[in-house]
Amino acid sequence: MKVLVINCGSSSLKYQLIDMDTEELLAKGICEQIAFENSQFTHSVPGAAEKSCKRENREMKNHSEAIRLVLDTLVSADRGVIASMQEIRAVGHRVLHGGEKFNGSVLVDKKVKEAIRECFDLGPLHNPANLMGIEACEEIMPGVPQVAVFDTGFHATMPDYAFMYALPYEYYEKYHIRRYGFHGTSHRFVSKRCIELLGGKAEGTRIVTCHLGNGSSISAVQDGKCLDTTMGVTPLEGIIMGTRCGSIDPAIVPILMKKEGLSPDEVDKVMNKKSGMLGVAGTADNRTIEARAKEGDPKAKLVESMLCHQLTKYIGGFAAAMGGLDAVVFTGGIGENNPQYRTRVAEKLRFLGTEIDETANHVRGEEIEISVPGSKVRMFVIPTNEELMIAQDTKEICESL
Repeated sequence: MKVLVINCGSSSLKYQLIDMDTEELLAKGICEQIAFENSQFTHSVPGAAEKSCKRENREMKNHSEAIRLVLDTLVSADRGVIASMQEIRAVGHRVLHGGEKFNGSVLVDKKVKEAIRECFDLGPLHNPANLMGIEACEEIMPGVPQVAVFDTGFHATMPDYAFMYALPYEYYEKYHIRRYGFHGTSHRFVSKRCIELLGGKAEGTRIVTCHLGNGSSISAVQDGKCLDTTMGVTPLEGIIMGTRCGSIDPAIVPILMKKEGLSPDEVDKVMNKKSGMLGVAGTADNRTIEARAKEGDPKAKLVESMLCHQLTKYIGGFAAAMGGLDAVVFTGGIGENNPQYRTRVAEKLRFLGTEIDETANHVRGEEIEISVPGSKVRMFVIPTNEELMIAQDTKEICESL
């Protein structure tokens, strides 16, 4: 069974085609700058460089044209990996926000699309684009099952005392203001794998998963279910990120609006697009920050210290909330590729029983346990694979039809 995984942004479309009989990646790519003059297309076939292309200029007026380009490429004589579109049995879509309407992945129908539309206010940058991708696939691939996999779904198990904010209760009732959490597909993938590495039994396990990249979030996973997470009603809350400020004193918002004469939209842009690592160090690229910190740049060193301090604080807090800690997982671009953060956090958490094997800690690009044998708290690097998780959900749902 071949599943096409789609992740639509407002002007982009990422895709992977996966053979779910073997879970082999057949092809992947991205359409960028959709609806702009300089639309670009990248297509990659593992082990077949002659079938791949990088950032070709291709006209794409909308997401339907982007989907058409992807499908035409997948079946083409020179770059294709399948004989016909009929080989694609289902499409799995990453959808950012499911609100309180969905606690898992679902087969798309009219009611599901309307529910995604009703969450536009909660995910204004992502949900409209996600829905565009679904409707584009429905138009071009009529009759092929479409499955929505929600970024918020894994966090639906949070208890009310973890997801509620101490605002007037009527705001929750009227506007659904509460903690939702994001990166759920990634947290679910790596926590599931961690449970397997711990022996395979979810009951009784207490795990903290750290998804660290341009967007970052941390989750407390108890008995295989999310107890708490750092992101909130939007992906802005929590730890410092590439361009997002993370958690701040909310009174800063009206102060900045008054001092700088900013509108609500403008201050939102400051917090989401101009803050975080970029705001403090002048760059959102962690590799650049790492290099500058080694050269002694004080702002780069400050960002690294801020991130390590916040990581330690959240991991320790979640360990307390779960009544203990069995394992910590690092994933995402920064989590998988920056050993010094893992070392600094483990040193701070040594009172809990974390001890790192530095040789293992410096292995890159693969799943590995980085804690020493017999460590009370085990530590892992587990590369995330959100696309495979989406494809697995899609296969399971379609096979049950």
